[in-house]
Amino acid sequence: MIPRRGRRPAADAPLVHRISSVLLRYPDETMLACLDDITAALPAIADPADRTRLATVCDHLRRLPPAEAAQQYVDTFDHTRRRSLHLTYYRHGDTRARGMALLTLKHAYRQAGHEPPEAELPDFLPLILEFAALTPEPGHRTLLQCRAGLELLRQALHEHSTPYADVLDTLCGRLPEPDRHERDTWRRLAVEGPPGEHVGLEPFGPPEQTGLEPSAPPGHPTPSAYPMPRASLSAREGR
Repeated sequence: MIPRRGRRPAADAPLVHRISSVLLRYPDETMLACLDDITAALPAIADPADRTRLATVCDHLRRLPPAEAAQQYVDTFDHTRRRSLHLTYYRHGDTRARGMALLTLKHAYRQAGHEPPEAELPDFLPLILEFAALTPEPGHRTLLQCRAGLELLRQALHEHSTPYADVLDTLCGRLPEPDRHERDTWRRLAVEGPPGEHVGLEPFGPPEQTGLEPSAPPGHPTPSAYPMPRASLSAREGR
């Protein structure tokens, strides 16, 4: 059981979210080049368990040939909706309600002074984490709003026996203890799956652009609204 924490982001939350965002991206050459900087930044994370979990993912990716790292990513995230990185899908499926949830996320980004990219849906987890790294309080609220998706993705990654589960353990462990109603909702969604009304995403383009297809085809990393140069992954940002 991962210990839960408070309703406000910890002092090192921006660094944790920044690192997690990078680790959950498609492992192209640019992403893999960040691993050494991530390793150097880990000592600034307060919780030893969080440091160990994120270091495990870094070490796993570092040991793999790049082509194998890319294939594992595709196998993990792009072949099943049960492990989608688009978090509103878990609660809302292909429904009008999901369209409204996506609009709410876009509004949250803009209200905090950031324009979400047109090339990616606003519920893409690495994008949410980049937002949380830049604006900790609004980002923390957004993660709480998407909590069902985070928890169900975490469960699915553990069932898939992938090191990426360590990233979700770190993220979910920094959210407050869920109440019984929340737990019951997650159990129901895990058993029944999301609703299946296939309408309501028209404002976000055709199906191949709605996040219901692979999040990043092999060899084509997902664009980022908030690019994070390697120099930003320094221990200074954890202080």
